[in-house]
Amino acid sequence: MQHENYTTFSRRDFIEHGLVGVASIGALGLTRQHAAGADGKSTGWIDAHVHVWSPDTKKYPLGEGFQKSDMQPVSFTAEELFAHCRPVGVERIVLIQMSFYQYDHTYMNQVMQTHPGVFSGVALIDHRSDKLLERIDELASIGMRGFRLHSRGDAASWVDDPGMAKLWTRAGELDLAVCPLINPADIPIVDALCKKFPDTTVVVDHFARVGISGTIEDRDLTQLSNLARYPKVHVKTSAFYALGQKAAPYMDLAPMIQRIHDSFGAERMMWASDCPFQVQTPHTYEASLSLIRDRCDFLSASDKQWILRGTAEKVYFA
Repeated sequence: MQHENYTTFSRRDFIEHGLVGVASIGALGLTRQHAAGADGKSTGWIDAHVHVWSPDTKKYPLGEGFQKSDMQPVSFTAEELFAHCRPVGVERIVLIQMSFYQYDHTYMNQVMQTHPGVFSGVALIDHRSDKLLERIDELASIGMRGFRLHSRGDAASWVDDPGMAKLWTRAGELDLAVCPLINPADIPIVDALCKKFPDTTVVVDHFARVGISGTIEDRDLTQLSNLARYPKVHVKTSAFYALGQKAAPYMDLAPMIQRIHDSFGAERMMWASDCPFQVQTPHTYEASLSLIRDRCDFLSASDKQWILRGTAEKVYFA
């Protein structure tokens, strides 16, 4: 099975069950005092997609079906993340619950509470649960900000799935985001859901993996761009290490970024690294940030502010 970093990865039982995720901030003790300037506004960038985990599996047990050999690298703590992001001005991060832990968010919540104001988060929830609505409301009451979908070949069932209908409806009511991690073939499914639930905020992860094959197919990019007709859809501009030629400085991805920019506008794009996978040799954190900050000349200074901070702030930290 493919892990989110698109390398071989054993997920077994986790992959076999339908899961969705949920972003968590605020009520877990978060404030905005960190990364704020004299006017109270953030002066640093936001990384909208990072995974963290602890090597201490006794204190933070792995989920059923996982073992320590699945953890590659063996450790990626907040402190290890900060060594990459802080030197380049990234001051806030949206955490994505690591699948090793399944529904146990103890470690992610601990990281968030230890560093108030720094993190938002994405947790996992079973969308097939009989108590889905209760769980959504419970998570929302403690500051959750969005729900994640993960396509594992079952996306065709999403449009008519009762759990999905409850999820998208309730997310729209609570002004929370649905965040699909999908493959290009799944874009029409998300399109159908956006049409069915136009009031729900959507954040598509990693360009919907357009370019994962090594080639940015025009048909795939057109389908992704067409989602822009739904005003509440956003695109995560991320995982550069995994798309196209998969080599820094990633300039082969610039035409795709420009196409998405032309369709959605910078106000609906958000940059993310997808660490720790973006910092696996030969890739670096700086190379990912630099593509948006320094290399895409078609982006104005205002565009870069939105992509590197403003959009993620609006969706995950407002």
